[in-house]
Amino acid sequence: MPKHSETRRLPYTPEQMFDLVADVRRYPEFLPWVSAMRVRKDGADETLADMIVGFKGLRETFTSKVTKQRPDTIRVEYIEGPLKYLNNDWRFRADPDGGCLVDFSVDFAFKNRMFEMLAGQVFGVALRRMIGAFEERAAVLYGASGSSSSSAHSAA
Repeated sequence: MPKHSETRRLPYTPEQMFDLVADVRRYPEFLPWVSAMRVRKDGADETLADMIVGFKGLRETFTSKVTKQRPDTIRVEYIEGPLKYLNNDWRFRADPDGGCLVDFSVDFAFKNRMFEMLAGQVFGVALRRMIGAFEERAAVLYGASGSSSSSAHSAA
């Protein structure tokens, strides 16, 4: 049952990062392994979407409800797919030194033990690639900053 939480300091506003994460329609454009996204419902406070993920010949569809509490919180609630559960939270806070602090946490478990074992083996690498993809997307959308991001993180 992989779990991870971390805080990243980024040179963007909390509003910019909120908008980037909330725009699930665009995930196939920049997130690794996300091959398609079908948005069933999209409102100011809630999105319901199916995300198709492919990795090494495996292809799965995840349905989730994304609750958006502008300007600082996004929560992903797992609805249907190959998982037992998924808890995924994003918080966006202004950094007194400029930019923002992004708090990210994810906790999930697969129904299938083979998927669970596979996920455990590649979880750290996959998570770093996914988080890096959000940072790279922010640089594309909002411009790169001369200062590098720093992070504090923990994984269990």
